[in-house]
Amino acid sequence: MGRILHFGLGNFARAHLLDYTADAGGWDVVGVSLRSTTIRDGLAAQGFAYDLCVQGQGVKRINVLDDVLVAPDNPAAVLAAMKAADIISATVTEKGYHLDAQGQLDLADPAIAADLAGQGPQTLIGFLAHHLAARSRPATVLSCDNMVGNGDRLQAAVTDFAQAAGLAINTKVTFPNAMVDRITPATTDAVRALSGDPMAVPTEAFREWVIEDNFAGPRPDWPDVKFVSDVDPHELRKLRMLNGAHSLMAYAGLARGLEYVHQAVADPVLRPLVTQAMAQAGRTLPLSVQDQVPAYADALLARFENPDLKHRLDQIAMDGSQKVPYRFVATLRDGEAPAIAEGLRAWIAFCISQVGQGHQLNDPKAEDIARAARSDNPTRALLDLVGAADLAPLIAG
Repeated sequence: MGRILHFGLGNFARAHLLDYTADAGGWDVVGVSLRSTTIRDGLAAQGFAYDLCVQGQGVKRINVLDDVLVAPDNPAAVLAAMKAADIISATVTEKGYHLDAQGQLDLADPAIAADLAGQGPQTLIGFLAHHLAARSRPATVLSCDNMVGNGDRLQAAVTDFAQAAGLAINTKVTFPNAMVDRITPATTDAVRALSGDPMAVPTEAFREWVIEDNFAGPRPDWPDVKFVSDVDPHELRKLRMLNGAHSLMAYAGLARGLEYVHQAVADPVLRPLVTQAMAQAGRTLPLSVQDQVPAYADALLARFENPDLKHRLDQIAMDGSQKVPYRFVATLRDGEAPAIAEGLRAWIAFCISQVGQGHQLNDPKAEDIARAARSDNPTRALLDLVGAADLAPLIAG
């Protein structure tokens, strides 16, 4: 039996990687929480099994999880478990990579600085660098987060950390790029009541996973996964069309007093903006996926319209400083996309409004956003924060 050690056991990981791995059979997963004990405690109380509530298909019991470790409680136990893993994977969201506005590892980030100071690994990057420096057999490190070139970025961050920490990584390690896609809302009391499982995860029937065929060792026989030589076109299609539309609806929809994605896509003002955004983003994509754009846009609209998912806009709006560079900024640099520019303006307006009302943003750069929003030129300051100062004339216009 093979083993995966996975950092970040939020709803998405339990609806995607763990679901695929359960279908494959022959492998188990050890999860790692980098912060809270909540998920560990909830899952441990029921033998680490949970219900995956698949909209339109019913409830699926997932039994592939063997254990959950909480990193702050025992970093040494996490490092020991990593030794036994054939694949180390992660869904820690964009903020878990501790990158700066230029996409490089932020060595001044407090969590990274603490790891470098020898206070014991507390970040994904720190754990990987320390483990790989001590590992003697090949390893595959698989990012499952929403970033173009996620494997390349993770490898660069780990390399930068290792150099700064004086660690030498001599074993064979691969970092495949991957694209993941499955809309997975936060669990609600209604979902828990319906399934009878306090740890239930709701998700849509659709799922997609495209992975670079670059593994250092064994891998599960994941069903329906596409193994390709170049993931970037697929990742760009998803990030710019699905995630870009999601963030546009989140910031513009919240401003219109809406709560859910299905409400935003039905809004008479937002729906045409969403369809324009997807079409305009589609025109910036590589030629190899251009022919997929119309059908993909139609499929996305149908997914967005699903009222049973109850995907909250404020959930999507979280961590905007980490998402905006991938979902809006890169698209705007690659082509004319007025509807995407509206999305970036909506994020700026959202930040200014939240700060003006005295609300604390759910964002790793919340304090920086607050200072920018209170500055003499908040638009320019917020664009600077996400490495998009060059877009100031476009956004101002």
